[in-house]
Amino acid sequence: MAIEIKFLGAARSVTGSCHLVRVGEHTLLLDCGQIQGSHLDEELNRVPLPVGRVDAVVLSHAHIDHSGRLPLLRKQGFHGPIYTHRASRDLCDIMLRDAAYLHEKDAEWQNKKRHRKGLASVTPLYTRDDAQAVLGQFAPLEYGVRQRILPGVEVRLRNAGHILGAAIVELWLEDAGRTVKLVFSGDLGYAGALLLDPPTPIDEADVLLMESTYGDRDHRPFDATLRELESIIRGATDAGGNILIPAFAVGRTQDLLYLLAEHYDAWKLERWQIYLDSPMAIETTELYWRYRDLQRNGLFREGRSPRLANVIASQTTEDSMRINETRSGAIVIAGSGMCNGGRILQHLKHNLWRPECHVVLVGFQAQGTLGRRLVDGAEHVRLWHETIKVMAQIHTVGGLSAHADRTGLLGWYGAFKKRPPVCLVHGEPTAQQALAAGLKEKFGAEVRIPARGESAVL
Repeated sequence: MAIEIKFLGAARSVTGSCHLVRVGEHTLLLDCGQIQGSHLDEELNRVPLPVGRVDAVVLSHAHIDHSGRLPLLRKQGFHGPIYTHRASRDLCDIMLRDAAYLHEKDAEWQNKKRHRKGLASVTPLYTRDDAQAVLGQFAPLEYGVRQRILPGVEVRLRNAGHILGAAIVELWLEDAGRTVKLVFSGDLGYAGALLLDPPTPIDEADVLLMESTYGDRDHRPFDATLRELESIIRGATDAGGNILIPAFAVGRTQDLLYLLAEHYDAWKLERWQIYLDSPMAIETTELYWRYRDLQRNGLFREGRSPRLANVIASQTTEDSMRINETRSGAIVIAGSGMCNGGRILQHLKHNLWRPECHVVLVGFQAQGTLGRRLVDGAEHVRLWHETIKVMAQIHTVGGLSAHADRTGLLGWYGAFKKRPPVCLVHGEPTAQQALAAGLKEKFGAEVRIPARGESAVL
């Protein structure tokens, strides 16, 4: 029997990470992520995964585009173990429940419209009960410990530096008397990250699955990012508007809180009310405090900072709605990070048409999302069947990315001694082609960019 990899998601795209590995008679999945983007893209999540029997899952990290279809996999009949770092397990407890709640609310909203038209009801993609059930299958691991998880399969997780608990996956696959080492990068962090250590260098692999999100560009220098953030805050102070920051609840929000604490005096933040408007981000921030042993510096090692006394945690829907009564002096950090759902949409509805307001996009914006349309200069957007004119100032602040940039990706690959062949995943085609050219030119690497559904035999 051959060792085979089949690419089922995040192939020539950045969402829906999912790769099937067959070793002899056994099958495992690397990630089982939700497809995100346009409505048509997200409808693909309802198509059953073409995986047959799965014996185990190894999850690189908790982001929904890597973990979000695990409840669906269980509904397809999978009841095996899900191996991941212990912090990722705890983050999935938060994130899968939140995703399920959003699916339930979306189905409820659609059904109100469908019933008025005499159409049949739709069901949620999955429910909170589904999410809770799959959490019972998680098997927590630690960084650096090698262990057998299936006959002929050993795994070791190494720190990826992307978010809390994120892992590079090392797999030793035995078949017909030979062993092949497969390394899956997961999502690699940025070497200059505020809270987490840089990705662990790996020096041996026979084949590499490597992310390529920013394979075509470097992040701007961090000093420039700080100057831009200060300039935005000063400009908004003078104009008398609000600042909206769509932010991922995991990682990006905690980076922002750290920066606001570090620069509280210099940026004159005592003039502002800072709203953390995301129950998931609030819960996740508590988890960052609990796992501060996995972080290298800052706010979450030292505990709560008294200098963030003007941060208001908005737990309830009513709390969130009251923010929109504030015409100026509010910094609102809310999900989702790509503006494709969550509470940020209400704040955009109330502020996007106001020229004195600012929208600060601090993370990757996938094709098909509202955030991407704002980055690309949309003059009008649709929110709840209402056309909103974009008059607010839109800022793209790239220095806070949780992903390695082009230089970081090339540098991480450079640690491998024998220059293993690479399959590039988790990237849009332009980024992947640019990174492939760089890997070939600098290292002479053999590079493949698989499409969804393609296979590679080792």
